[in-house]
Amino acid sequence: MRREDGQAALELLGALPALLLVGLAVAQVLAVGYAAVLAGNAAEAGALALAARADAEASVRRSLPGWTRAGASVRVAGGRVTVRLRPPSLMRTLARKLEVASTASVAR
Repeated sequence: MRREDGQAALELLGALPALLLVGLAVAQVLAVGYAAVLAGNAAEAGALALAARADAEASVRRSLPGWTRAGASVRVAGGRVTVRLRPPSLMRTLARKLEVASTASVAR
């Protein structure tokens, strides 16, 4: 008879890298979704500032959490405010490819 003590532990050890990759992929997808929500809210805040004849870019920056302000790109053209955000990522090139954008507009 062969002993199989510890086989389950070895199988788990073998599956651990795959589980880690799946976990990182899920975390990245959630980060992209969160960045999209933040960009949408910030664009809306900028459009509301435009409607009130206030500084739209400053309003966008105030509506963003601190960690996103430095990487945010804001464009105000006419009655439209476009906000671009890069989600947090372990790889910089991946963050550039996953950049999200949101636009809000107001009739003047």
